[in-house]
Amino acid sequence: MVLSVLSLSSCSEDFLVKKPTEFVDYASATATTANLYSSLNGIHRSLYIRYEGQNETGIAGVMQAVDIAGEDIVYPISNGWFLGVYNWTGLSNENSQDVAFPYRTFYRINRNANTILDAVDIANGPEADKKIIKGQALLYRAFCHFQLVQLYGKRYDATAIPNSQLGIPLALKVSNEKLPRSTVEDVYTQINKDIDAALLLLVGYNKPNNSHLDLRVAQGLKARVALVQQNWPAASTFAAAARSGKTLMTPAAYTSGFNSYTNSEWMWGSFVNELQSESFANFGAYMSRNYSSTVIRSCPKAIFNKLLDRFPATDVRSTLFSRTGAHPNITLVSTARSFPFTSQKFLSVSTGDSRCDVPYMRIAEMFLIEAEAKARLNDPTASQILFNLVTARNAAYVRSTATGQALIDEVLLNRRIELWGEGFRFYDLKRTNSALDRTGPTTLPATTSNHITSVANVMSIPAGDKRWQWLFPRAEINANPAIVQNPN
Repeated sequence: MVLSVLSLSSCSEDFLVKKPTEFVDYASATATTANLYSSLNGIHRSLYIRYEGQNETGIAGVMQAVDIAGEDIVYPISNGWFLGVYNWTGLSNENSQDVAFPYRTFYRINRNANTILDAVDIANGPEADKKIIKGQALLYRAFCHFQLVQLYGKRYDATAIPNSQLGIPLALKVSNEKLPRSTVEDVYTQINKDIDAALLLLVGYNKPNNSHLDLRVAQGLKARVALVQQNWPAASTFAAAARSGKTLMTPAAYTSGFNSYTNSEWMWGSFVNELQSESFANFGAYMSRNYSSTVIRSCPKAIFNKLLDRFPATDVRSTLFSRTGAHPNITLVSTARSFPFTSQKFLSVSTGDSRCDVPYMRIAEMFLIEAEAKARLNDPTASQILFNLVTARNAAYVRSTATGQALIDEVLLNRRIELWGEGFRFYDLKRTNSALDRTGPTTLPATTSNHITSVANVMSIPAGDKRWQWLFPRAEINANPAIVQNPN
């Protein structure tokens, strides 16, 4: 597969950064399971390193873009990174970094996963180690293809089997072959094949920390994929398995800054080591409220006021946003501008240290997947699953008596505030075939949206609009004419 914007060797110094692989040839780097472990650690590290632009910080950067393209993150002024994503101009420009960055990022991670998969079966080392290495590499490949097909392909439609619409190129080995776009159905078939293999390989593996991928993460990813494919029984089953034995965080922990991957609720995340910090490119340099970076001082991230208005003050999740912008209980630099509804969900180490661990998967998401899937199956236990989650956030919450679409809507509403800023909103709008609406319902106390039309540019996008498929990077198509561009 030719990826002109992704040109790297099998052991790229940029992405397999752990010794000894960064200083040795491919054969040596893949000869033993010990060296392949080093390569796997390099992938773990590559999830949050800076690539080109300051805001292009691995998966953490893509997470921001995916939420910024939705309606629940608000830019109070036009002085923030990802502005082309917020106003959607960059998503329909094949020459923009906004479409090149996710494409490049996920295919780079995928290529490094394939480097491991191409070598692991013949490497010297214990079979038990091979299973662990292979299982994690397969999950990375599945995760990358899953993210890419949601951005660049049409949505999966369970009522239109097979989904013969164009998806993305499936890169299953280290190669410069010019691959065409596979169908959406074929992409999801391969994603599930990789996850299913990982589910077997990772049985009994006890990971050393949450940067590694284990059986629980495999089950969580399987649940995510099933949700997108509208496979409600599988989504419910795997979400329940993924969260089994784990506990939701306390209200006190919920307000502590979402900055430690040791949190009891986190299933998968990146620990940002002080010696490997990206400073102004860290996740905390964009999504925290307290770090002293230009983007945070001048254009802090705010929540959509009409979403916040739907949650009572007794809900701890609503306390993560300052209606006045004053943030009296955290330390801000004196030059920080004040805007209403700004977030303090994510907090960096300090005003001078932007480190903030990055959450990729949490137990709360599994509750929400299970509740939504069961609600769509008209399973009466759906409201109890939702109750179990929401009462951990709001002790005054009363179990919902809603059924059908009303209960589904309640689950989706809680999903929006629970997962705010964690990289889900664009995907959720697309998978549910919903319109982007930054004007919001007019029946709420706030009759005016805090999205500023002159900044947001786009206040609504109809469901099914061609713009829900991001354009492929022009540089990639120039190098690989087998790729058919999305409608512009």
